[in-house]
Amino acid sequence: MFGKLRRFSLIGFLVAALLGAWVPTAAGAAPEEEAKAKEEMTVDEKIDQFFKPATDGFSKVIFFNIYHSSEKDEDGKPLLSIPFILVWLAGGAVFFTLFFKFVNLRSFGLALKTVRGKYSSPDDPGEITHFQALTSAISGTVGLGNIAGVAVAINTGGPGAAFWMLVLGICGMSSKFAECTLGVKFRQVGHDGKVHGGPMMYLTRGLADRGLGPLGKTLATVFAILCVLGSLGGGNMFQVNQAVSQLVNVSGGAGSFVDANRFMFGIVLSVLVGMVIIGGISRIAVVTSKLVPVMTVIYVIGCLVVFFVHWDRIDDTFGLILSGAFNPQALGGGAIGVLLIGVQRAAFSNEAGVGSAPIAHAAVKTRFAASEGLVALLEPFVDTVVICTMTALVVICTGDYLHTGKDGITITSDSFSSVIPWFKYVLSLAVILFALSTLITWSYYGLQAWKFLFGKGRAADISFKVLFCMVMIVGAAMAPGNVINFTDAALLGMCFPNLIGVYFLLPVVKRELKKFQAYAKRVDDGESLDRARGHVTSHYGEH
Repeated sequence: MFGKLRRFSLIGFLVAALLGAWVPTAAGAAPEEEAKAKEEMTVDEKIDQFFKPATDGFSKVIFFNIYHSSEKDEDGKPLLSIPFILVWLAGGAVFFTLFFKFVNLRSFGLALKTVRGKYSSPDDPGEITHFQALTSAISGTVGLGNIAGVAVAINTGGPGAAFWMLVLGICGMSSKFAECTLGVKFRQVGHDGKVHGGPMMYLTRGLADRGLGPLGKTLATVFAILCVLGSLGGGNMFQVNQAVSQLVNVSGGAGSFVDANRFMFGIVLSVLVGMVIIGGISRIAVVTSKLVPVMTVIYVIGCLVVFFVHWDRIDDTFGLILSGAFNPQALGGGAIGVLLIGVQRAAFSNEAGVGSAPIAHAAVKTRFAASEGLVALLEPFVDTVVICTMTALVVICTGDYLHTGKDGITITSDSFSSVIPWFKYVLSLAVILFALSTLITWSYYGLQAWKFLFGKGRAADISFKVLFCMVMIVGAAMAPGNVINFTDAALLGMCFPNLIGVYFLLPVVKRELKKFQAYAKRVDDGESLDRARGHVTSHYGEH
């Protein structure tokens, strides 16, 4: 009873904080003028204005700064601000890389063999294969953050931001390994075979094993609340918003029918997503395992065509990236400002350390937790090291990142269109597929957090799915700036409780890694799966 009261009180506190940020934007206006202005607004504008105060207030809470430079820009804002959340994420990624002695590089080959199923048995507990778990998680990260978010970073911080995105992507592989190993280690498999896993489980069960039960329950509750918000924000509104922006871009631009009725696109997409998410993780895994390879190949081919046409600019492009990364006079308050912009976009893109991916990876069929941790480290590699870097090169080598006043997806679309005029239509299809796959996966993340807060009954299941689909309509209508502020805050905020738990449980991760490496070595040496598993579990234990 106390646990439920605590959860509801935390939810109430969060709602109150958001409502407290809801200040009227036209307090000084006469009532008749305000009413007239509202009458002249479109449906999309009314939705956007209604949610703007809350998104601004929520963003300020999450992105509190630990440093402001004394230098100001022409608007009076500090040239350099350092949010604690980015130090927390980047510092964690670097620490985990050193703690596990560069597991992101040393175990890359083992991860590839694992995802191919070399060490798997059909009777392993779980719901989905290693490959399906990877594609499900990738579908939640490889999306519009890779297309629109990268363009935003380059446009704001200059080419140097791409370098720091790459660096954090490589280090983030270690964060993903640690958290996804824990996601499998402390998962719960029900009598019906359904898996419940993720930070909610390892924060409660894992920290309880270390005598920190009350702390674990509190962190798990905070994480679950933020995860629900993150699923509705970064996993929902941002995806729909940028997808409809690309649709507007290819259907007549500002003032077109689509632009004036953006919410209608949200309605259509909500119906499509609703048809998939009713089936749970198994249905989601089947859909994403087909969608992810197709949309990734389409996008990569487009990037390669742009590189081929602008082959003579490739050297200059890399030069701009390196000089911009370390140039003291770079945009955004010098080299540190560029670094922070790159870190923020990389963190939003691959979500390493955020705690979302362990929810999907927990459903994998395996008896060795670290096997899926190693598979998971491939995720930031595909997401950030490959796709984000390719997007950055396209935007920089075409020069479109210099254009101001455009949203991220439009910058990327114009970059492709400058080489392949008709590719904006192909990109539109890819964007919609990216958005669809991300929406589907994040609906599962949010649902697991929702069930942790409100129980695993049918009512909780249906209520969240209906809410998730309705929020798509809001995301389609909101202005991109407001969406980005809310999504960054909600999604990245999850890393606070998640990484605290990961730090406490690092000895567990290290032991699980040794256990799986011993098992894999025996299999590589020719032992059968059953015999190798018997040897290893007799030494390390079954659990």
